Amino acid sequence: QVRLVASGGGLVQPGGSLALSCAASGTIFNINTMGWYRQAPGKQRELVATITRGSSTNYADSVKGRFTISRNNAKNTVYLQMNSLKPEDTAVYYCICSTWEDYWGQGTQVTVSS
Repeated sequence: QVRLVASGGGLVQPGGSLALSCAASGTIFNINTMGWYRQAPGKQRELVATITRGSSTNYADSVKGRFTISRNNAKNTVYLQMNSLKPEDTAVYYCICSTWEDYWGQGTQVTVSS
């Protein structure tokens, strides 16, 4: 019954920006950590960023200083502001929210290309 709907993916040139959002809906409560993972073709899914209910954040080294994760607890929504995008950021981005179990979004494609 829980659904995570992501939006904001698309095509952007290197150096550009994109903002992703993901809203959790349905019968869900006690969300602790929300975050983003990504997976490029032929590569393992990797952590991008996470944020706790208390707004403690964690970032992959590859995105530190460029990406910012935030959340709106009242809306059960997590955001990812992506700046200074690089071609290596190209991937399908998946949102996640964690309670006693993990819930995953459907994924949204981010393509960084000239």
